[in-house]
Amino acid sequence: MNYTLHQLQVFLKITQTKSITKAAEELYLTQPAVSIQLKNFQDQFEIPLTEVIGRQLYITEFGNEIAQAAQNILNEVNSINYKTAAFKGILSGKLKISVVSTGKYVMPYFLSSFTKANSGIELEMDVTNKSKVIKSLQNNQVDFALVSTLPHGIAVHTEVILPNKLFLVANKDITFHKNESILNYLGNNALIFREEGSATRIAMENFLAQQGIKGKMKLQLTSNEAVKQAVIAGLGLSIMPLIGLKNELENGSMQIIPVKKLPIVTNWTLIWLKDKKLSPAAAAYLAFIKEEKDRISNEHFNWIESY
Repeated sequence: MNYTLHQLQVFLKITQTKSITKAAEELYLTQPAVSIQLKNFQDQFEIPLTEVIGRQLYITEFGNEIAQAAQNILNEVNSINYKTAAFKGILSGKLKISVVSTGKYVMPYFLSSFTKANSGIELEMDVTNKSKVIKSLQNNQVDFALVSTLPHGIAVHTEVILPNKLFLVANKDITFHKNESILNYLGNNALIFREEGSATRIAMENFLAQQGIKGKMKLQLTSNEAVKQAVIAGLGLSIMPLIGLKNELENGSMQIIPVKKLPIVTNWTLIWLKDKKLSPAAAAYLAFIKEEKDRISNEHFNWIESY
């Protein structure tokens, strides 16, 4: 056996993504480079680690065993690196955060100065939909999660960092008459939804149900960016978080349609499991957030108050 740490890292990422292409993207490598590393790693074992059925890559039972061993080895290597840094007086460790997709407009601003001040900390941030964020939190795979609505049935600590407002939006060409019934307006226009499990989708559906509106779904898209482009193109209307619309509202390519009982207001909230013992890196980040969140909000998000 003469495998390298790099081969272990590549193989572990392949087992996590079930895809050489996705593993290459997440490791910032080319697909051929990942394939070569997998082949070189496989050559050291007589038992297959993976198999391809159709066009789908599967991890064998033996491969899963090796993946677990690889994870343990890499954890120990990281521990050595962190202990070395700590001995030098440098705050180090891995900080894992899962963020709902719209939170990508928020979270980087609440991480930037912390990571710059603590170069020994390795940041791992996963941006995905709400259901996957909550699952990773429940499975104790992350230190913190950023959500716009609190999960049910999970005991968590919370730290509110920013208000979240959702408005009905349309492209610049739609004319809305103030005396027109919103029930008729929304009922007669195509609506664009996020995918199932999205907090934005849930908020939009709840609002429509409360107003007794049976809107016509034109499209279902898997990101706010995709919804935004569809609205700008005139494919329909949507209820969207304000946080990702600043440029479009300023340049006039989108407009907010004033509606009673809108905006929907929630909060961008950092949450973590109540029973979780925070690592030194996570504890330091939480202290940073409590001390700096108001400054960051005022510096980067004071424009929200004008809507």
